[in-house]
Amino acid sequence: MNTRTKLIYNPAAGKGAAEKNYPKVQAALAQYSLEYDVTFTEGPGHGQELARQAAEAGYDLVIAAGGDGTVNEVINGLMLADTNDNKRPALGVLPVGRGNDFAYGLNVPATLDEAAHALAENHRQKMDVGHVSGGDYPDGRYFGNGVGLGFDTVVGFEAAKIKWLHGAASYLVAMVRTIFLYAKAPVYEIILDDGEPSQQAFLMVSVMNGKRMGGSFYMAPHSDPADGFFSLCLAGHVPQSKILGLATKFLNGSQYDHPAVNKAQAQKVTIRAVQGSIPAHADGETICTAGESLNITIHPAALDVVTKRNEH
Repeated sequence: MNTRTKLIYNPAAGKGAAEKNYPKVQAALAQYSLEYDVTFTEGPGHGQELARQAAEAGYDLVIAAGGDGTVNEVINGLMLADTNDNKRPALGVLPVGRGNDFAYGLNVPATLDEAAHALAENHRQKMDVGHVSGGDYPDGRYFGNGVGLGFDTVVGFEAAKIKWLHGAASYLVAMVRTIFLYAKAPVYEIILDDGEPSQQAFLMVSVMNGKRMGGSFYMAPHSDPADGFFSLCLAGHVPQSKILGLATKFLNGSQYDHPAVNKAQAQKVTIRAVQGSIPAHADGETICTAGESLNITIHPAALDVVTKRNEH
């Protein structure tokens, strides 16, 4: 591959497993004769700065090696770079983190060897990029996979507090905890594009560019990250005793047969808290724990991403 490539590697991804797995990453890339410059991230926010520098230095491809947080930082760096009207670098992903929801939604292979093979083939497609402003980010933050508000966000916050369990088990315990916090769903006012405001109680709202969140919850199984639209999953108020039953439907994407759940598409979403507040994340990164309003917009076809070639 005759492309100038930057590998941004997060050794802390996967709770530190990525650091131990770096020799495997080197071996996987070497078998496809991939040449690259590598820099290891040294803390939160470093990936964003490294990606911005790589874009401004004229790299053709920037590979994010980590989980969803690493990919999110690299996307922000690429979008914020001043490339002097030169083409932005393409985004590559080596999923060595835990959730890897972005990779799933963009058809990036889940295994290291297959992901390296995809990078070697260098098949590129356009992807939309979202932007959310409000909460702790008045100037906004870019995202690749999606923004979550409400119940699932609080589950993520609670899961992060549970140090004695990992993966799906920590999410299950966090979900049960969150059900008790969500006896009364907050009321949000939502405006899609330039439509009429709609007010109701929402258990949760997912504004998706990808398909999945939390490693196993299919918020928008039919989402297309290159169609120029967000896919929204809108879950209204559900009695406390029925929340767990609804939550399990997200494991296979069957939630839309539930009377409280609706889907929609939009290019712009404005959300304001009428009663209660907005806990929100973008690609798993906290946007606010108790925000008042969010503005979410899409940038169609903003980046090229290296993906697995579809076999027809």
